[in-house]
Amino acid sequence: MLDSIDRSDPTPLHDQVAAQIRRSIAEGDAGPGDRLPPAKDLATVMGVNTNTVLRALRALREEGLLEFRRGLGVRVSGTPQRGAVTARARELVGFARQQGYQPDELISIIQGLR
Repeated sequence: MLDSIDRSDPTPLHDQVAAQIRRSIAEGDAGPGDRLPPAKDLATVMGVNTNTVLRALRALREEGLLEFRRGLGVRVSGTPQRGAVTARARELVGFARQQGYQPDELISIIQGLR
């Protein structure tokens, strides 16, 4: 499922961890509803600090790929495609804010594209 991290790669460790988890989900190693191993176990397998794994998991949660449930652990909640769309939507919202648009105005623009 997961490999150790390439420390010679200039990509931040948490981004490498997130990429490996994302790829693992894309390849079908874990699907929607599946529970991921504890962060401590992932950290041991990947040869990184537990905090690095937790940072990667939070990023994947923000993408809509994972969900955290108290007492139930971390579960896959979406697909890599949904995660990519969520990431792009965040970029669009950020860009719209820079251009002076409010979220409701952006929603109106998107609805007008139908």
